[in-house]
Amino acid sequence: MVRPFILRRVCRKPGAVYFKPAGVPLRGLRTVELAFEEAEALRLVDYKGLEQTAAAAEMGVSQPTLSRVLAGARRKVAEAVCEGKALEIRGGNFVFGGRK
Repeated sequence: MVRPFILRRVCRKPGAVYFKPAGVPLRGLRTVELAFEEAEALRLVDYKGLEQTAAAAEMGVSQPTLSRVLAGARRKVAEAVCEGKALEIRGGNFVFGGRK
């Protein structure tokens, strides 16, 4: 039997969902897709400075799950920055409703 998938809690939609290098038309850029839960993990751990255990509790997941989500998010952001790609925040397996 397959284990049920737990939706990650995301506090709110980010202020902007698209980021791109300045001075380059979007039509000429490749895009890296960052899921909403990946953006939330970055916000909680890297921006707000929460420990991974606290951030995981905020998102309603285990700490190892948060660690995997965070590693993927950091890799995608690094790819966009290093390769000069646009970054789009969309999709994922989440539900809005975390704490601010």
